[in-house]
Amino acid sequence: MTKCLVVLSGGQDSTTCLFWAIKRFGAGAVSAVTFDYGQRHKREILSARMIANRVGIEHEIITLGDDILKGTSPLVNSEEELEEYADHQSLPGGLEKTFVPMRNQLFLTIAANRAYVLGCNTLVTGVSNEDFGGYPDCRPDFIEAFIRASSIGTFTEDSLRVLTPLMDLDKEATVHLAVKLGFGCYEALGLSHTSYDGQYPPQTKDHATLLRAKGFELAGVPDPLILRAYEEARLNVYPDTKNYLGSAIFPHRRMITDLVAWVEEWEKTYAT
Repeated sequence: MTKCLVVLSGGQDSTTCLFWAIKRFGAGAVSAVTFDYGQRHKREILSARMIANRVGIEHEIITLGDDILKGTSPLVNSEEELEEYADHQSLPGGLEKTFVPMRNQLFLTIAANRAYVLGCNTLVTGVSNEDFGGYPDCRPDFIEAFIRASSIGTFTEDSLRVLTPLMDLDKEATVHLAVKLGFGCYEALGLSHTSYDGQYPPQTKDHATLLRAKGFELAGVPDPLILRAYEEARLNVYPDTKNYLGSAIFPHRRMITDLVAWVEEWEKTYAT
């Protein structure tokens, strides 16, 4: 059985990749790592814990320290403010201010260390060449270079593999993939966290929040995170888009009710 290690941030993309890995390798062969690196908020770590626990996989949260990564990004620099936009059509091109230099390289390096110790040579990560932030460490040439260096430096007998199932997918296609995967992937997205503001439900219009909403809108599917927030009375109204019309929501009502009940029980047992 091929083992694999998933880099699980707790966001939409990494959650989808986790379920992709489970479908490909089997739940018993999949484990995950999450990084606490002094990011702006800890909600994504909480999301990762919930998702890993829900699927019953081995999961390690690796604490790197609050000052491990420097930068002008508001994700690691509390003096910088998040950029917000009117809507997804207003998003600029090019490199977003949220880029944290060397973050993906650091995460993949430590994940490769854990993979080696676990006796596997396969990592799965949710980077995408379609990322609107223009991040250079989310592109195929970066991943290929990392594979080469790791295979020369450590994985000398069995070359490292870094699988990137979302590399050529935009957010709409990623939503379609999550629905197609089954195994509870769509439901688990109701536990994920994407927004840079750390609030649940998301309160700001940063580019990650807008892109997530755009993906679900174009896919014609309601975001289970929004359905969950409404069911928990954290939202008074649904977003004013076609994917939240009654006919779109109705097939998911039972699933959301069950998910909310599961969250309540999880918080009683594990949240402290």
